[in-house]
Amino acid sequence: MFYADYHTHSSFSSDSDTPMEENIKKAISLGLKEIAATDHIDFDYPDPDYPFLFDYEPYSKEIDRLREKYGNKIKILKGVEIGIQNHVMPQISELVKNNQYDFIIGSTHVVQDGLDLCVNDFFESKDQQQAYEEYFEEVLYNVEHYDFFNVYGHIDFVNRYGNYGNKKIDYARMAPITDKIFKTLIEKEKGIEINTSGYRYGVGGPHPAFELIKRYHDLGGKIITVGSDTHKPEQMTYKFDIAYKMLKEAGFEYITVFDNKTPSFVKAF
Repeated sequence: MFYADYHTHSSFSSDSDTPMEENIKKAISLGLKEIAATDHIDFDYPDPDYPFLFDYEPYSKEIDRLREKYGNKIKILKGVEIGIQNHVMPQISELVKNNQYDFIIGSTHVVQDGLDLCVNDFFESKDQQQAYEEYFEEVLYNVEHYDFFNVYGHIDFVNRYGNYGNKKIDYARMAPITDKIFKTLIEKEKGIEINTSGYRYGVGGPHPAFELIKRYHDLGGKIITVGSDTHKPEQMTYKFDIAYKMLKEAGFEYITVFDNKTPSFVKAF
């Protein structure tokens, strides 16, 4: 039995057409105790077909309505996934200051002043190692300079993209950067997620890969959530059985849950 799905998207995200209520009903049918609604806010996202913006008031009202309707069956968290870019930090700061969230994912979807990882611009004229290093350097900059989030989302998802024959990341070579990322997150009492969408995107595992999950634990990391990054109800808890096995093998005994952005720990096994 899985406890919670802490990364879900609905029609409030411009890449999903799923009514939020359908996610809630699916979560209840799966026996989940908690679900976090974490729709996208990506200020100045470079693709005009995906603005990744929504108004907080109708979002909040919909979650409140669903809490009233289903609150005796499942805990519904008012969350958000915020795309980090340095030049939009004033907008992000205002968003977080003026609105109440239970849980915030910070993610890197766009790098180097507007290059969308989902298209090939970022990867052009770079070999694989250079591209991956530059991505992780950007993540490191973000975790060193910003602390509005609770966990960092799909922290190694750069390998979804780029026209490289082998998408595998050489984590041993990345260790000088990824260790700094994890040590900074741990020092700031921030966490990471196991995001199982990597299986759907063909990278052969979750984000991050097991090597990083274990390294985060071995460095002293404790805050870790599990999320499917679902955009359709049928994707909810996809491959969670493998994610929980990875947690156990890496040394974790607990998953992390949140209330008003405050973490607590639930026995996972």
